[in-house]
Amino acid sequence: MILHTQLEPRFVKGVPRELEQGVLYVSMEYGTVVHSCCCGCGHEVVTPLTPTDWTLTFNGEQVSLWPSIGNWNLPCKSHYVIKSNRVLEAGPWGHHRIEAEKKRDKATKETFYHRVAESDQADGNRPTQPSLATVPPSTEKIGLWSKLWNCIRKI
Repeated sequence: MILHTQLEPRFVKGVPRELEQGVLYVSMEYGTVVHSCCCGCGHEVVTPLTPTDWTLTFNGEQVSLWPSIGNWNLPCKSHYVIKSNRVLEAGPWGHHRIEAEKKRDKATKETFYHRVAESDQADGNRPTQPSLATVPPSTEKIGLWSKLWNCIRKI
């Protein structure tokens, strides 16, 4: 059940530690949208903006995110769409559908990033970027958001 049916978009550089219910924090600098789960459970929901994850649409007043947000790893298992600042409840998904979507998502990411890597290698004018697996770990301490972003990029 959805408790918060309307979200206020708030464009921020960084996301605050304490999230306000009913606020959609949009960080263009970090390509991430964060909010407190719309069911009211209080869990943090992070939606990365990448070619293989979510797409943000902003018309100057209202924000939409696509595809739907399925909080399958949260106890509430809420599922909803954010369209024009409104939260539209979507039906629950069963275990098999969730697992099929996770496999599809993983395959989509592998295909997309494989094509990007091939394109970079074929372009003789531009050096290829090292994969995350070949970048030596930094000795510098990094914050929670940076760690999360690095984990998401590895998927």
